[in-house]
Amino acid sequence: MSLKVVFMGTPDFAVPTLAEIVGGGHEVVAVYTRAPAPAGRGMVLRPSPVQALAEKFGLPVLTPTTLRTEEAAETFRAHQADVAVVVAYGMILPPAILDAPALGCLNLHASLLPRWRGAAPIQRAVMAGDDETGVAVMRMEPGLDTGPVGMVERMGIGPDMTSGELHDRLMPLGADLMARGLGALERGNLRFRPQPAEGVVYAHKITNEEARLDWSQPARALHDRVRGLSPFPGAYLMADLGRGPERVKVLRARLAEGSAEPGTLLDAAGTVACGEGALRLVTVQPAGKGAMPFGDFARGRRLEPGTRLA
Repeated sequence: MSLKVVFMGTPDFAVPTLAEIVGGGHEVVAVYTRAPAPAGRGMVLRPSPVQALAEKFGLPVLTPTTLRTEEAAETFRAHQADVAVVVAYGMILPPAILDAPALGCLNLHASLLPRWRGAAPIQRAVMAGDDETGVAVMRMEPGLDTGPVGMVERMGIGPDMTSGELHDRLMPLGADLMARGLGALERGNLRFRPQPAEGVVYAHKITNEEARLDWSQPARALHDRVRGLSPFPGAYLMADLGRGPERVKVLRARLAEGSAEPGTLLDAAGTVACGEGALRLVTVQPAGKGAMPFGDFARGRRLEPGTRLA
C-alpha cells in the first residue's frame, strides 16, 4: 500500500524530501511550487529546484499564484490525496486546502518547535547562538507553525557552523524524518502531541538593518550574527576604502582577543575591536566581487591597523 501525496515545496531544502517520497513508492499526484522567477544576469525565468526535480520524475506541476479561490480549492480536492506534504512552500495554505486531504497536511519544519516558528528558523537558531536545533513533522492548522508535532530529530550546532552548513545537514535529516513519518502515517502509527505553550519563539524574516554589524555589541554576538547570515544574505560592514563608504559582506569570522574603540581594525590579520572582545574577519566579499580571504582584501585596499569600520 502507498499513500496518494500532494507535495508542496519550492527551494533546495525541499528537494531531498520529494526524492525520498518518490523513492519510497508513494504516488505523488501533484507537485505545487512557486512559479518560475527571473534569475541571473539575463533575468531569465528559472523554475524552482522542486519543479526541476518534479519534471525529471514526470510529475504534474502546478504553480498557482494564490490558493484562496474556490477554483484553487476545487483543483486541490480533485487530486483526492491522502495527505499533503509541505516543505518550505512559501505560500499560506487556507482552511479549504488544509481540510482537503483525508489524512491532513504535514509540514517539515526546520526547528525544535515551538522554538523558532516562522520564516527563518535555521538562520535565527544560529544567530541566537543555539547549540541544538532539528527538524519536526507537524500536522498543519491555520496558525503559524502551531500544529501538533508527530516526530522530531535533533542535531547539534557547532560553535563555528554557518546557517548554510546547518541547512545542508538538515536537508537529508528532514527528508528521512518525513519519509519515516509517512510510513508511520500509512500504518496508522503516527501520533501527534500539542506543542507546549512555553518556549514559543518566532523566527522573523531577516531585515537589512539587522544584517549590518554593530561593533558596539559583544564579539560573540557578532560572531553568531555572521554565522547565522552566511552565506545569505550576509552580515556586512561599511568602510571608506578610498572611494567613499562601501558595503563589505563578512561570510566567516572567529573570536579573537584585543581591545580598542569598537570598530577599530587592530591588525593586518583582520581583528576588529568590539564592544566586548574582538572579532577576526576570515572571509569577506566586497560589493560586485567574489568571496576572498580578508588578507587578500586588505592588501588590495591597503587597509592599515587603526582604520575605523562602521
